[in-house]
Amino acid sequence: MLSSTPTPHYARLSIILHWLMLVLLAAVYACIEFRGLFPRDSAERDLIKSLHFMLGLTVFVLVWLRLAMRVMRPTPQILPRPPAWQTGLAHLMHALLYLLMIGMPIAGWLILSAAGKPIPFYGLELPTLIGKDPDLAKFIKGWHEQIGTWGYWLIGLHALAGLYHHYVRRDNTLLRMLPYK
Repeated sequence: MLSSTPTPHYARLSIILHWLMLVLLAAVYACIEFRGLFPRDSAERDLIKSLHFMLGLTVFVLVWLRLAMRVMRPTPQILPRPPAWQTGLAHLMHALLYLLMIGMPIAGWLILSAAGKPIPFYGLELPTLIGKDPDLAKFIKGWHEQIGTWGYWLIGLHALAGLYHHYVRRDNTLLRMLPYK
């Protein structure tokens, strides 16, 4: 059932998913950054890469639940209302973050598929999306890495915007996404 009654906070599930996905994204990035601590082809490096893939796919699964929640529940109003240009930038930022959380796991899945490698997901092996093509795998991997770097900036700007709204504008932007009683 769709609710149209405005509330001062996001739905509890939306709040949980927001912060859980932040932790998952931090873990995804940490895995890929820390893989260099282990020698190539070592069991530890393979494990950390598998964790990177599985956590990324977990983000992919959860993002659809977040999007469903956005459709089903009204977005709490920001008070006082920000200028239209800030609202436009916020919508653009959210769209880019959702594209990141959808596109990056798909790209990772395509990379593994094209490389002819298994796609691990918590004890399951997911089907390949495309046939083996090492050149295509390398091409997608280059974009995956570049967009991953842009993801650091998107996530950082999103966090800074929340802090700006809280401490400078002193509106309720951040408070809407904080756990409440």
